[in-house]
Amino acid sequence: MTKRNSDRILTRLLTLHPKIIDLSLDRMNIILESLGNPQNTLPPVIHVAGTNGKGSTIAYLRSILEAAGLSVHVYTSPHLVRFAERIRLNGEIIEENYLQEILEYCEKINDGVPITYFEITTAAAFKAFADNPADVLILEVGLGGRLDATNVVDHPLSTVITPVSHDHQQFLGHDLSGIAMEKASIAKKDVPLLSALQTKEVEKKISEVVQKSGGNLINNWNYEITDNGFTYKDEQGSLNLTKPNLNGPHQISNAALAIAALRHQQHLKISDDDYAKGITSANWPARMQNITASPYGDLLAKDSELWLDGGHNPAAAEVIAETFKNEKLILICGMMENKDVQGYLETLSPITEYLYAIHVDGEASYPATEIVKHAWSLSIKADGAKNVRDALEKIGKDGTVKVLICGSLYLAGQVLGDNDLIPD
Repeated sequence: MTKRNSDRILTRLLTLHPKIIDLSLDRMNIILESLGNPQNTLPPVIHVAGTNGKGSTIAYLRSILEAAGLSVHVYTSPHLVRFAERIRLNGEIIEENYLQEILEYCEKINDGVPITYFEITTAAAFKAFADNPADVLILEVGLGGRLDATNVVDHPLSTVITPVSHDHQQFLGHDLSGIAMEKASIAKKDVPLLSALQTKEVEKKISEVVQKSGGNLINNWNYEITDNGFTYKDEQGSLNLTKPNLNGPHQISNAALAIAALRHQQHLKISDDDYAKGITSANWPARMQNITASPYGDLLAKDSELWLDGGHNPAAAEVIAETFKNEKLILICGMMENKDVQGYLETLSPITEYLYAIHVDGEASYPATEIVKHAWSLSIKADGAKNVRDALEKIGKDGTVKVLICGSLYLAGQVLGDNDLIPD
């Protein structure tokens, strides 16, 4: 892939701090002060934290808001193919020359002071968002919440917590209650907080944190699945809606959470038709994405299916298992070394016919041999492959199959790039 000028700047920014992640708000506050505190002049912010479903929930929020004719900024991470995907200005991915400009400006302002990659790039995003008017900004937490670089907005429009589970344990620990505390710490005084359905332990901790913050925990909403979709209900009434556009049974809960967040704020005007249109037009690549009509899909037999999913923890595997229950898949799996490969594969074992393990090129991922060992320990038949293409060629065209490429967003990004399925 062609090297962009922004890529060269981003490579330099990686060298400013010895650690990729060093959770603190001190460095963020310093650079924001040097930039004139753009976090104080942002459009109204919807701040989203959680472990699973953040991207899909944000996709629904964005789609509903745009269906209402509103201009929407969006900040997400990580990116799939190119960094610019992280910053959307008025619905469009930031233009390359402008991205280069703001990155260079922030690099100059920072003047070599130690700061993490995520902190300085988030500061650059804040400057872009502050300098370009919009009706609303959807802001995704990078990691955790309490000390995340995005947690510098004093009075967001709304805060949202998607399902909380174990992930990034090396930074957030293994205690689920502690993880929930970190996530819920985006709560702010007098600001509504909408939470997805959680375990009792997580629900209790979120309630405690929100109460301590003076925030307003909203739990008087629910939804019911119907034959054609779902019915959303709260004190304002009910909405009868068709199935969301994104694949998987879990997407109804993500869509309902997005609807609840927007129905419990007073600033933005959204009609029932906007909700209906928004959930059926949302798009979020690499999450249960059907890529059968791609060069990689062409390597399989006629009527075969090829799917892509970037989920990388046991909770994400549960979603896959539910989506493809009563089916048998061939998995092509690559995972980062800091992920729970045993727990992930154990959850997928009932639906797995065979697994091809790969090392994710250029990333700190498990060797294919290690994934194969984990698979066989779970009685999953498995073998290694050089890469995704090699695995697909091993599967061949002898029979109709259903294949899922899975285990890593980094792998998903590479697959999208290889097939010219660049997010836009």
